[in-house]
Amino acid sequence: MSQSNRKGVEEARSQLRALLAEAEKGRVTIITRHGRSVAAIVPVARAAGAPRQRSLVGLAGSGKGLWGKDSTRALRRLRDEWSR
Repeated sequence: MSQSNRKGVEEARSQLRALLAEAEKGRVTIITRHGRSVAAIVPVARAAGAPRQRSLVGLAGSGKGLWGKDSTRALRRLRDEWSR
């Protein structure tokens, strides 16, 4: 397992080249802002293993007809249901 260290934003900015070299060696660096973790510099091999979002292009148009012939009326009816 790789080691990790923590750097503040300004410190990380000034040491970016060194942090990238460390990432190439397998080391993870957590970037913090006001003591809270906000980002990480990780080796590409480790990031590549993360699950990726699948494309939503295949779903285009799949909701056609979902609300019936008159979607405006159906949505109004659902909205008005909360007004009662």
